[in-house]
Amino acid sequence: MKPLYIIPARGGSKGIPHKNIKALGGRPLLAYTIDVALADARRTGGTIVLSTDDPEIADTARALGLTVEYMRPEALGGDNIGSREVMLDVLDWADSRGIDYDCIVLLQPTSPFRILSDISEAEALYDETVDMVTSVCPSDANPYYNIFEIGGDGSIKVSKGDGLYTRRQDCPPVYQQNGAVYVINPRSLRQMPMGVFAKRIPYIMPQSRSIDLDTPADWARAEALISKK
Repeated sequence: MKPLYIIPARGGSKGIPHKNIKALGGRPLLAYTIDVALADARRTGGTIVLSTDDPEIADTARALGLTVEYMRPEALGGDNIGSREVMLDVLDWADSRGIDYDCIVLLQPTSPFRILSDISEAEALYDETVDMVTSVCPSDANPYYNIFEIGGDGSIKVSKGDGLYTRRQDCPPVYQQNGAVYVINPRSLRQMPMGVFAKRIPYIMPQSRSIDLDTPADWARAEALISKK
């Protein structure tokens, strides 16, 4: 396996301003993802591409030991741009330079607690018949128990099942994506949106490594965890 690692780090961020290079535990947030990407790339021989539209983020990445040659086009820097469009542009850039890869490993900087084995173990679940391996963690909310939908009459009903479960621990286990690791088939990505991938394989991570930094509250929790370590 020879991955093309993509680290998306645009300059704009409304929830936590300039969060990709904001200091977390005394280091730029981006550093935690660059560290594990570099370590895994040494094992696989893959290529790491930082996708950013912000020169300051690019300079920070270079100071952290990452070679940065690609810059994201300004047209792909808005809030309305999805991950697929960003990755497809990186694929075109990599193809134009003859970079060899057989899968994409998307590593978002907002998951600073993922460890190297999370990446390598997710990669081990991937083969060319798979559309995507995606990291997940156990969900506190369960559609068989405490997630509800509002019906046409304004009343609520449990989202899944007959509503007869009286204890959470008896319900079927459910998981949520945690945003830490995606191992993606390039052919599938070019053909369709990720939301309609037919074969998505879960890589289960503990909740302790599944914090996805999106709000100031998430950031405060991450700072508290790092201070304890």
